Amino acid sequence: ITVSYLLAWFLWLGGSVVEMKPGTGVLAREIYFSVLFVVIPGYLILYNVFDMYTPKRTAKTKYEVFNIIKANTVGLFAIMVLLYAVKLPDFSRGMIAVFFGINIVLEIFMRKCVRFALRYIRKKGYNIKHILLVGYSRAGEEYIDKIRENPEWGYVVCGILDDRIPKGTKYKGVEVIGEIDQLSAILADNNMDEIGITLALEDYDRLEDIVNICEKSGVHTKFIPDYNRVIPSSPYLEDLGGLAVINIRRVPLTNTANMLMKRIVDVFGAIVAIILFSPLMLIATIGIKLTSRGPLIYKQERVGLHNRPFQMYKFRSMVVNADALKKELAKETGQTDRFIFKMKNDPRITKVGHFIRRFSIDELPQFLNVWMGDMSVVGPRPPLPEEYARYNRLYATRMLVKPGITGPWQVSGRSDLSAEESEALDVAYVQNWSIMGDIVLLFRTVGAVLSHKGAY
Repeated sequence: ITVSYLLAWFLWLGGSVVEMKPGTGVLAREIYFSVLFVVIPGYLILYNVFDMYTPKRTAKTKYEVFNIIKANTVGLFAIMVLLYAVKLPDFSRGMIAVFFGINIVLEIFMRKCVRFALRYIRKKGYNIKHILLVGYSRAGEEYIDKIRENPEWGYVVCGILDDRIPKGTKYKGVEVIGEIDQLSAILADNNMDEIGITLALEDYDRLEDIVNICEKSGVHTKFIPDYNRVIPSSPYLEDLGGLAVINIRRVPLTNTANMLMKRIVDVFGAIVAIILFSPLMLIATIGIKLTSRGPLIYKQERVGLHNRPFQMYKFRSMVVNADALKKELAKETGQTDRFIFKMKNDPRITKVGHFIRRFSIDELPQFLNVWMGDMSVVGPRPPLPEEYARYNRLYATRMLVKPGITGPWQVSGRSDLSAEESEALDVAYVQNWSIMGDIVLLFRTVGAVLSHKGAY
């Protein structure tokens, strides 16, 4: 922090600051240096608040970089507020901006060097933490796998205690050295750095006793739950009046503020789109009516938010009996077991239908669905009821948000994607939603529509 500040002062002011004279608008160097007595402790507190002094053995660099940027951004605003409060209008704001940039770069560089040095010496067998696992389970095996894949973390599993697996059994070089009842004796005789509780689900009745033994020993204890196939890798913990509640899956759009913001964008977007594309919709209407018999709008039942069915609107691009012909075509093309029926040169599509589907004009009536609240402008693809009935637990996550006119599937290949690829993209969208992500998808949609990729 000090080096960054002094370097910023020298680079911006060139070391040419003179003694303060009334009316010159120039401050003495003593004034600039005295600010360090506030900046240094202030930034140390900020770095602690942003979790920059906790051990980073297994942390990814990008999270550390993100925290550095956040801490320095808050520090920049704090300095600006402080200068305004103490009325120092001649204090160089440019120098503070340079300090902001230099401090981020130097902090990242310094921490990268420290991280590299520590990982190097850990690979050589120094600065190692010895771990004892209590319980043999799938979670324990996965934990051992991760440690073996990342020797730079500096962890060594010394053994496993378990009542069900025979002593001497090994998993990738890690041996079962005894039963769980021997934990107290082993902790007393050995210098373990950490205990990893990796009990199988059927042994969870012993969890409280094991935790008590570990806590009394003063050894740092970790709990690696044996339900990773049920709970995803990034659940989040909620404090319910002192009761810890694990939320199975993070869905940003369950947050009221996010939900409201997205709804405002949807309503505004629907109004603008209906007005903007009304001439195009009028042309499509005339074309459909002049070239084929049947209704203008095709209504189809889809499954929306919280599994509620709704009628989705599209310009009709197929013959009237298209749904009846679908089963025959599915048999002919071997797609009876697929979630989604798609085929190039589909004989059910009308002449005008080919054109409006190519440019996604058939989707424009769905802005009415957005206006009515059944859909969103951006979101997962709305599934048919028979598709939804075949979803597994992971795919069903898509139903936690409103389906969209466009989404990751639309910009990533549309009909060229397999059902599994489409569903995986939608699940990732639900779990990682952001308003900026929606904006990016809207821009990518323009390119996808113009390129016609997967449009058939």
